Amino acid sequence: MDRFSLSFTEALCLGTSLAISGLCYYLYRKNKKTVDKLDNAPHINIDGKLKDTLEVTPGACLQYAVVEGVVKPAGEPLRSQFHKDIVGVLHKLEVREHRLVWTSYSNIWSDDERVLHKKVSMVPFLLRGLDETAVRVHCPLQASGLNMEMTYEKFHQVSHGFFDLVGQYLSGVKLKGQLEIEEMLKVGTTVTGVGELMLDTDGTLNLRPPSDGAQYILSMADYDTLRNECKVATTVWKAMTIIFALAGAAALCWVGLRYYQHQKLRWERDKERREFERQWSEARRFPVQDGENNQENICVICLSQPRNCILLNCGHVCCCYTCYQALPQRRCPICRQGIVRVQPLFLV
Repeated sequence: MDRFSLSFTEALCLGTSLAISGLCYYLYRKNKKTVDKLDNAPHINIDGKLKDTLEVTPGACLQYAVVEGVVKPAGEPLRSQFHKDIVGVLHKLEVREHRLVWTSYSNIWSDDERVLHKKVSMVPFLLRGLDETAVRVHCPLQASGLNMEMTYEKFHQVSHGFFDLVGQYLSGVKLKGQLEIEEMLKVGTTVTGVGELMLDTDGTLNLRPPSDGAQYILSMADYDTLRNECKVATTVWKAMTIIFALAGAAALCWVGLRYYQHQKLRWERDKERREFERQWSEARRFPVQDGENNQENICVICLSQPRNCILLNCGHVCCCYTCYQALPQRRCPICRQGIVRVQPLFLV
């Protein structure tokens, strides 16, 4: 009997569900850790008392703290390329190409886009509190949650000639146009920062990525909104983990059921074989007639061994027991009826 093996579909379903559930669990644990840290992080006001608070703190450092302030450039700010009156500290310019791509397997044109150009500029900036106290922000591009305000968006549509259209149909790519987007973190924007708050020896207040690997956050939302967003993300990843884990468990149970059925059939075949051998050994004690090895009594499958078994319930005598065991399905080779059991045949 063939060995048990996984089908390609079973292996794909099992591996995919377990891999995705593992990824979702990792993201769930990461977001859950961020939510717990946000709950325990002190909410510090940027004012004249902040330096005094850090001076009495061990190491003059709070490993994870929440501050909120207004963006102020440390030097000359950046200006928008399209609106000269808009200034900021972070500037991103992106050009995306939109096109239609012919998909041969579905025979339709599908939308596609790719980034042709992307440029990010930054100047050092501070978060200013109620008074002149300010916290210098380090490595803002490493922070998560910072969605800058869009200051310019324009779609440049491409005009095509006749030969351009012919070339596009031959290549399977139709150009629709280019989308130009400009985003900026404006001066005067209120930003919530979550990270490591430190007082340097020169008296400078600094907000930087946490040294323990916790999530560094800069967001235009307030603390409560930021915390709720993290909780929603945690809930979503938890639900996704459970769903894909259950899918993986279902696939594993299906494979286990198939393996049990395979083993059960193997046990039944072994039991049947032992019973056949026992009955055959008992029958061999009687003298065998000369007709047992005649050509008329040869197995119709291997054409070398005598027919020595009866297939029930149809009652056909057409093969030897070795060929019966090698049948891919338990069906009679003559009438295709299902084989319930097999009995040895002997001539005395």
